[in-house]
Amino acid sequence: MWSVAQPTVPGAGALVRAPDDLPRRYRRGVARRPVPRPLTRRAHVSGPVVWSEATRSALYGHGGFYHRPQGPAGHFRTSVHASPLFASAVAALLARLDDAMGHPDRLDLVDVGAGRGELLGQVLDGLRGGGSLAARVRLAGVDLAQRPPDLDQTVGWSADLPEHVVGLVVANEWLDNVPVDVVEAGPDGPRRVMVDPASGEESPGGPIGLRDAAWLSQWWPLDGVPLGWRAEVGFPRDLAWAAAVRCLDRGVALAVDYGHLLADRATGGYAGGTMAGYRDGRRVRPVPDGSCDITAHVAVDSCAAAGVSAGADSTVMLTQREALAQVQAPVPAGARDQLLHRSQLSELVDPDGLGSFTWLVQSVGLGGWQPLTGPT
Repeated sequence: MWSVAQPTVPGAGALVRAPDDLPRRYRRGVARRPVPRPLTRRAHVSGPVVWSEATRSALYGHGGFYHRPQGPAGHFRTSVHASPLFASAVAALLARLDDAMGHPDRLDLVDVGAGRGELLGQVLDGLRGGGSLAARVRLAGVDLAQRPPDLDQTVGWSADLPEHVVGLVVANEWLDNVPVDVVEAGPDGPRRVMVDPASGEESPGGPIGLRDAAWLSQWWPLDGVPLGWRAEVGFPRDLAWAAAVRCLDRGVALAVDYGHLLADRATGGYAGGTMAGYRDGRRVRPVPDGSCDITAHVAVDSCAAAGVSAGADSTVMLTQREALAQVQAPVPAGARDQLLHRSQLSELVDPDGLGSFTWLVQSVGLGGWQPLTGPT
């Protein structure tokens, strides 16, 4: 079992070190795996069951939420849907990485949780006529959804993470959809929370296992907290992010998501948990019946530590507002275009919305080089 010693919590922009005794499955060099099984087809379950099982079926099972024709954009706006400036920022990161790696013959851009391929399509449009980089870049989407019929044929598509990536791996709002279990502090320790997938009604479950107890002790401690405080066990997300980092031979892995840090979790900042549902542009009660998105905030510091143990040699965490200040697209010349630019940028950097999202940036095989710097 891995160490449960309390770690030092990094602030935004800090470098992250992982304990030396994290599970070996995190480590670089183990057998490569497909995208961890949030991406698995299975029949709908009947309850009560643990939240991770219910969520997995509701989102990724046969007829699940993410297999519906309208896709995520029909229910909520990510940064990709909000503004083409997000894709421009990703392209700028790719160009910086290309320079740092000496313009390799092939430069990969992999979008994990690619949805309907919107990010890849926007980046490809921006690269057209872009000279050497446009000729050398190879784009690939990773998602369980079927390949979008209108996606450019030069873009690859798979349900599994690729191997030997040289370039940039992007996971925009992917980790928050990796299913997790919900636990609640009880008089005899943390216990699982069960849920009826059809109604969303919850009921008490049994005690947690040793693996989840170890993760909670290090990353979301519930010892001595008031009864009823909740946590979401982020261990599956650590494994998912470690797999994304491990697929890099050389390059950068970027996760963009709403998240939290240990300092806030341990002091009750998320005592009620963060599980939520979204449908038709509105936040709704999270009922895991396939009718809505099911999401929960990401323990980004835990994922960062898993990425380090998977091979990352440099880590920076900063907000999207801070990141986009470093990779903004050039402001156009015309007054009308400038107004549109400011409007599109404002939603991406809104400190009460997308601007508060965390960018977890981890590099592999680059001698500690980073495309972005943390705030001072």
